[in-house]
Amino acid sequence: MKVRVFAPDDLAPVYAIQLKCPHAAQWRQEDYLHLACDPGGTILVAEIESASLPEVAGFAVFHRVMDEAELRNLAIDPAHQRKGIARALLQAGIRTLQESGARRLFLEVHTRNQPALAFYASTGFQSLYTRHDYYQNPLGDALVMAYVITPSPDFPSNP
Repeated sequence: MKVRVFAPDDLAPVYAIQLKCPHAAQWRQEDYLHLACDPGGTILVAEIESASLPEVAGFAVFHRVMDEAELRNLAIDPAHQRKGIARALLQAGIRTLQESGARRLFLEVHTRNQPALAFYASTGFQSLYTRHDYYQNPLGDALVMAYVITPSPDFPSNP
């Protein structure tokens, strides 16, 4: 498996994975293309090498503004879940954000999504606060979590 930057040809498989994952943010296809062109946007895909053509197995979407970033979407094809792909995508995203000078990464997750809550906690995210009635379908609260990104040795730190 390799993690690489999203290319326009990845739109169809990324969108198909999103539709298979009800806990993922449900975006329009043009939202991915728009963010891919945004200087603060980063979309990564995980590609499985197989005997035939490589297959996109998951994706992660980040948006950075100054020194803060948000994990906007993350989904793994159900056929490839529980194989470390989400962790690899998150680690690659954090490295990319670190290199661009981001210091914190935020996300929102449905408070009833126990697998995601456990995953993010295991990767070092800390709970900050709850946004009540944040989600509409299904109705529920969002837990806002943050990850502190240590500065890259190649990126000058502020005094």
